[in-house]
Amino acid sequence: MGRYVIRRLLQFIPTVLGAIFLLHYLTSLSIQLTGNPVRALFGDRRPSEAQMSAMADSLGLGDECLTRVGDPCIGLYFERLNNIFLHFDLGTNFTRRPVTDIIADGLSYTVKVVVIAIVFEVVVGVAAGVLAGLRSGGFFDYLVKISTVLVISVPVFVLGFVIRDLFLVKVGNWFRDSGDWPDWFAFGVLSPVYKPDYPWASLIIPGLVLGAVSLAATARLTRTSILENIRADYVRTARAKGLPEKRVIGVHTLRNSLIPVVTYVGVDFGTLMGGAIITEGIFGVPGIGREIFRAVTQHQPSVVLGIVTVLVLVFLVVNLLVDILYAVLDPRIRYD
Repeated sequence: MGRYVIRRLLQFIPTVLGAIFLLHYLTSLSIQLTGNPVRALFGDRRPSEAQMSAMADSLGLGDECLTRVGDPCIGLYFERLNNIFLHFDLGTNFTRRPVTDIIADGLSYTVKVVVIAIVFEVVVGVAAGVLAGLRSGGFFDYLVKISTVLVISVPVFVLGFVIRDLFLVKVGNWFRDSGDWPDWFAFGVLSPVYKPDYPWASLIIPGLVLGAVSLAATARLTRTSILENIRADYVRTARAKGLPEKRVIGVHTLRNSLIPVVTYVGVDFGTLMGGAIITEGIFGVPGIGREIFRAVTQHQPSVVLGIVTVLVLVFLVVNLLVDILYAVLDPRIRYD
């Protein structure tokens, strides 16, 4: 196990370096094609060359390579790596605010939204998949198959706007005006935007919207895995030995069926972190997803690179934990 973890940690190095280079190249190419974003800081004023150069140098955007279209800016890439890994300096945004402070302020909101989404996805998705698999061909099986296809076919941003404008605004106003419901529900859970007075309640709907598509995929994956394992020899053997049906399903069938589901949830963690950019924008959640969206629209490469680098590291650690979890679900799996 120890050697496996060390090998996986070493694999982090090329993955992180590759991800940072890809982001570095794309942000550099964007500046090369559209012009230095520092110019926008002056508004209607026309700065002198010296002012532009001084401002660009202070923000790390004064390298000559940023004026040559297609130049990968290798020197600037290694300079950014040096700042990130040797000095833990992720840079600043255009208002001189350190990116580490931006991440520290917004990460807790994004983590809460993603945790709500994962709990919703795993608990409801696995339960629906198990029931559909055990009752294959029945009403509940068709209900799960049809409803999951409908949810998967709707993009997250469409679902988010529909839920916010139709449900949280129109239906939510009725709950708020009636005065018969507790404030945490009427003004927290049903709030169209994030409310600091209800830090968890107002994040429930954004989390459910974020996890809806993943829930549908988890339910279908669990259903298929249950159908495959319930006909396996070891399940028939367990029944032949006279084990109770609950133990046959709960221990022998479900435990093995969860391996592909756990793999999907680990990979899906990255999708949820990316989907948070859209969800936080729709519901006004002050998380790092909204900060990434703002940085992209304002062409702030340091903010994009800093936040995404942290997200890549979090994604890799989560997937390492998922791989380690395999041995818990199936003792036959060995890492050495």
